[in-house]
Amino acid sequence: MTDQPAFDVVVVGAGPAGSAAALEAARAGRSVALLERGPYPGAKNVYGGVVYGRVLGELVPDWWRHLPVQRWVTRRSTMVLTGHQALTVDFRTEDWGSAPYNGATAHRAELDGWLASLAQEAGAVLVPSTTVTGLLRDASGRVSGVRTDRPDGDLTARVVIACDGVNSFLAKEAGLFDKVPGRQAEHTSLGVKETLALPPEVIEQRFGLTGRHGQDIEILGCTGTIPGGGFLYTNYDSVSIGVVLSLTGLAASGSRPEEVLAGLKAHPAVAPLIRGAGLKEYSAHLIPEGGYDTMPELVGDGIVVAGDAAAMCLAAGVWLEGVNYALGSGMHAGRAAAAAVGAGDTSATGLAGYRRALDDSFVLTDLRRLRRVPRLVFSDRVQRSYPGLLCDLAQDFFTVDNPRPKPGLGALARSAARRHGVRVRHLLSDAFTGWRSFG
Repeated sequence: MTDQPAFDVVVVGAGPAGSAAALEAARAGRSVALLERGPYPGAKNVYGGVVYGRVLGELVPDWWRHLPVQRWVTRRSTMVLTGHQALTVDFRTEDWGSAPYNGATAHRAELDGWLASLAQEAGAVLVPSTTVTGLLRDASGRVSGVRTDRPDGDLTARVVIACDGVNSFLAKEAGLFDKVPGRQAEHTSLGVKETLALPPEVIEQRFGLTGRHGQDIEILGCTGTIPGGGFLYTNYDSVSIGVVLSLTGLAASGSRPEEVLAGLKAHPAVAPLIRGAGLKEYSAHLIPEGGYDTMPELVGDGIVVAGDAAAMCLAAGVWLEGVNYALGSGMHAGRAAAAAVGAGDTSATGLAGYRRALDDSFVLTDLRRLRRVPRLVFSDRVQRSYPGLLCDLAQDFFTVDNPRPKPGLGALARSAARRHGVRVRHLLSDAFTGWRSFG
């Protein structure tokens, strides 16, 4: 190993976090290598999802003019299901249909390629078809680069930014997960998704949309005995439908994820929306859903970790967000690495500005405030009792049962709660947890 590293910064993973990190480090004048396992950024991603892109305002002026968008999300819905019922809270606004927009559906292959091209334009060197197999360390134990499967061998660097996704083996090898409680499987979910082709005009008719407007539906009560949830959103000429399932719950159930997804597709509230659609893609990926309390240490000597590799995913029921937290954390990781290189101190102390910047940003502010929500959302009552309670309450409220007079809402609520085994103290406890988190 030479005394002079090959690069100031090596970023592992050309997803949103990695490309944002490489972009900022390169803009600061540092030499940057952006390593990607696939033949090109996005090649191994089979994802289309909702992107909340306003954080891009710090990276790309007028980002909405350049972001590869399928549809702008102008309609957000939360759907609660039982086997034969559906209760939906639906919100739409024209305000989200113009700049600076709120959210958009996008394909990761397109999104990742665009973000990586920005990093390259800033001076980062993209190194595709490269698998990182481990960390390099200097005589003092500080991380000093990465081992790769490339014929020309290892890459040395002053700072390694690990953006290698959920189950980050680089963060584990660096010891950053040593203090995380429990097994990682307990904090991880499996997302399975189908992308189904439909003509744009059919999508607009069925979902009540016009032009490039789109809808995002989050679904509760669609995974049976397995803790989790579902989603359905519109692309330009396809819809994506899927479920997110607790890994431990899925293993205990003996079910297969595609069976759970098939049940959601067959639900009477969902089937008419996807009738006649042709399968374009089936995909599965792991999601870090444990929240703030399951995040690793973010900084070590010569290394920082960002995005999914740092469990920076917000799984809070009505909010299921990841790309914006990846972009925000990657941006600050790149800035902190560049500053540490410039100061000549890439120890954990020299890189500590990364954690401070995240503490002051939406990334850790949101994740810290909502740290209790994943446990609430995956609790038995929210998963199994409340969907039926809410649907029964709505059905009883809207049932006209003359000649009997209309019952009061309080009586209906108490009756529905009794039928589903929910006590007042349960409601108060969960309401208090929700208030502390969302209030």
